[in-house]
Amino acid sequence: MAYERSNIRRMTGYTWGEQPKDAGTCKLNTNENPYPPAPGVAAALKDIDAADLRTYPQPTADPLRTKIAEHHKLAKENALITHGGDEALRLAITTFVEPGSPLGCANPSYSLYPVLAGIQNAPQLQAENSADWSLPTDFAQQANAAGARLTCLVNPHAPSGRLMTTDDCARLAAELDGVLLLDEAYADFIDPALGYDSAPLIKAHDNLLILRSFSKGYSLAGLRLGYLIGQEALIEPLLTKTRDSYNIDAISHRLGLAALDDQDHAAETRRRVRAERSRLEDELARRGLQCPPSEANFLLAHVPEDAKLTAKALYEALKARGILVRHFDTPRLADALRISIGTPAQNQRLLQALDDLLDHVSAAR
Repeated sequence: MAYERSNIRRMTGYTWGEQPKDAGTCKLNTNENPYPPAPGVAAALKDIDAADLRTYPQPTADPLRTKIAEHHKLAKENALITHGGDEALRLAITTFVEPGSPLGCANPSYSLYPVLAGIQNAPQLQAENSADWSLPTDFAQQANAAGARLTCLVNPHAPSGRLMTTDDCARLAAELDGVLLLDEAYADFIDPALGYDSAPLIKAHDNLLILRSFSKGYSLAGLRLGYLIGQEALIEPLLTKTRDSYNIDAISHRLGLAALDDQDHAAETRRRVRAERSRLEDELARRGLQCPPSEANFLLAHVPEDAKLTAKALYEALKARGILVRHFDTPRLADALRISIGTPAQNQRLLQALDDLLDHVSAAR
């Protein structure tokens, strides 16, 4: 006999990226930062006294809230610490989406969105991305007509890496009737020369939430630490009503503070990722695998129809060689592989495998 709610019984759960079965696997499938976190994080971890774990942590992680707010030139009341970016999404949907009311998003997008919508028994408005992965021009009108009280958009977009400008973000927030959540899990890898900074938009838009994560930009995916920033009226119900009590443990709190303290280290790892992103994009193109311009720490490589292997077959062949990338077997993405940016050595191992498997390196190489 099934005891779960009917909408839970109907839904499909989230499918996470494969985890390596041995240390020799080249893991380019889950968009982790390939470089270690700041030395101060390791030092803070060593300094933790197990006896301190006897008591509950500070309930709202105020020291970390304060430091994050200062980082974005905001007040503590504008920040909420979460157990990874995924908890931030769950909290937003729980707080702002009535069961049975729609959640707005683009298609394709982060594959957790439909799972969280299913849990909330919320249908999805999935507006199709344009050919260049931009939003349709009438996206806000579609969301408003559907009655979406929350719209979640990844920026830079996943899985393409396309960046929506701050002007476009501001325009969308102004046009939407409901809350706009900008999921900036990959924003730390945007080229600084582009001057992207969405945080100031919060002061002008009372319906804007911005999600950030420590997983990628601070090399702390194993820690599960993220945050939301927005106007106090949006943050307050999340903080005082729908958030789990003591949702941030004392260890995560201390390590998050240590990571924020070393912005130079974080900036250097991001610079190295951007440099490899550019190199890998060029090298993939020379092998016939074209990628849309990406401002994230991954590339979406399209496998041409005349290639020796299909994208799915290429994914399987790479896996057999101990190289994990991501293939989404959906109509819009069936011809593509999403490849996380690794170290130079990891990326070179991938390229060598592609040379062997595709056997048609461009003559221009």
